[in-house]
Amino acid sequence: MPKTMIRAEHVGSLLRPEELLAARAGHRQGSVPAERLTALEDSAAATAVKLQQDAGMQVFTDGEVRRDDFMASVVETVGGLVPAEESSARPSWHRDTDGAELEGEVASAAIGAPLYRRTPLSLTEARWLAEHSPGPFKITMASPTMVAGFWRPGVSDGVYPTRQEAVAALAGIYRQDITDLIDAGVTWLQLDSLAYWANIDPEAARMRRVTDLDGHLGHIIDTDNSLIRAARQRNPDMTVAMHFCRGNMRSAWSARGGYEPIAERVFGEVEVDRFLLEYDTERSGWFEPLRFVPPGKTVVLGLVSSKVAELESVDVLRRRIDEASQYLPLEQLALSPQCGFASTSQGNLLTVDDQRRKLELVAETARLVWG
Repeated sequence: MPKTMIRAEHVGSLLRPEELLAARAGHRQGSVPAERLTALEDSAAATAVKLQQDAGMQVFTDGEVRRDDFMASVVETVGGLVPAEESSARPSWHRDTDGAELEGEVASAAIGAPLYRRTPLSLTEARWLAEHSPGPFKITMASPTMVAGFWRPGVSDGVYPTRQEAVAALAGIYRQDITDLIDAGVTWLQLDSLAYWANIDPEAARMRRVTDLDGHLGHIIDTDNSLIRAARQRNPDMTVAMHFCRGNMRSAWSARGGYEPIAERVFGEVEVDRFLLEYDTERSGWFEPLRFVPPGKTVVLGLVSSKVAELESVDVLRRRIDEASQYLPLEQLALSPQCGFASTSQGNLLTVDDQRRKLELVAETARLVWG
């Protein structure tokens, strides 16, 4: 199936079974052997794939069930990180449904030694999907630009004098990972790239101490493109995508702002095939920035919320797709939830049935719109 013809997609993560979460906690404590944990992960991945297939998805993941959170491609597989005190640069989290303010679930860490490649978790995922996926599958990876949050003055600058040097080191590790993933049969790669927050949300820029917005934007575009080019050099037919959201943890968000400040450069310069863009609430702005998307690229509209159980209306989704098509031709559009259902292991405040209905809605709406 051609890249641009896949109209129903989901971002990546799915809710983990409670048995798996308990086993992972037990494994950390030494009470659950690795073989038992692996068996439960394989079972959860098989369930996740069947859920996607039954719902009508057209590209598959393993639900990211082997990960503690979407940052696992850094935190769990790269050496050189050390425990650190909470940083004032950690984002704040807000939940709309009950007004809750949450603490981040990812353990606080800092770069304390040269970064090195440990165990590439994504390669385990890829080998399993190559054997078990019923159709095209993708591997998701947090962009190496995310490692800037682990660079701490007084801790990391003895190893990497600047954040940019730390990001470059991780990008080098990622390029090796990508080579191995492609050799394992991966033909679809998705970068989850949240470093762009600073350019759309002044509070995120303040929190991350970004003052040179143009220089920051150029650096992260160049870094992401270095990985995209490495993938295409290994396999010119690779599908490469980028997912962009405003935070997703226990149904909470962390940043706000539309795409206008970055649209011309990101849509025009980042060399992906597909942009998966959050568009479920007014926090993401309107569709006008899509006018900068060049021909040949697909925008996957994240119109279905993975944060709330309430099911959207097919009619409302179709109307919003029509609105987006005023700025980008319908043949360059597709549909997805706005983010994963479990960017952290505890997942968002939905049930498995809610998750299934959301995926079915994406597939049904895509069939009605595109045939």
